Amino acid sequence: MSAPRFRDIAYQNFWTNNPIFLQILGICSTLAVTNNLYNTTIMSIGVIFTTALTNTTVSLLKALIPRKVRMIVQTIIIAFYVIIIDLLLKAFLPEVSKALGPYVGLIITNCIIMGRAEAFAQSNPIRHSFWDGFTSGAGYMAVLLGIATVRELLGFGTLYGFRILPESFVPWTIMVMAPSAFFLLGIFIWIAKSVMNRKEKKA
Repeated sequence: MSAPRFRDIAYQNFWTNNPIFLQILGICSTLAVTNNLYNTTIMSIGVIFTTALTNTTVSLLKALIPRKVRMIVQTIIIAFYVIIIDLLLKAFLPEVSKALGPYVGLIITNCIIMGRAEAFAQSNPIRHSFWDGFTSGAGYMAVLLGIATVRELLGFGTLYGFRILPESFVPWTIMVMAPSAFFLLGIFIWIAKSVMNRKEKKA
């Protein structure tokens, strides 16, 4: 069985098999951290880092991992990279680390990472596994940044802390609260599904 092309992997992870649009994974962080673009960016980079390196490690060691304990080993690998991220944030970005709180540690339980390790890295070459992990995390990041842009702009009138809307703008309090992320995510999924269905009908 030949490995999929890099272009196909990227297209699937960004669009046709996006971890949030299609697989509905990683919802906790979507609801929790997307009221601030800066925190969302840091969190998403952490997920990309973890997913890419977990996939690479699992692909590298797949022949050595006994089948009966592979899920446990994958969890340990994920935890290793998440601990590195957590320590780096505490050392270099303590304010962001404090703002994100337990959600950095919860990257360990992010089903996107375990799903890609099990579904892709376990049966594909190292280079393809790294690329799959990277693009899967990037697809996740794209959706989170889209939601965070709307929430921060309407909730604070800013983007990355810089004021965009005039001082007279009255912030929408609901946008700072988790329910807004839930509704925005639903709208994003609805739009994505509608576009996909139209393309399928045309095809």
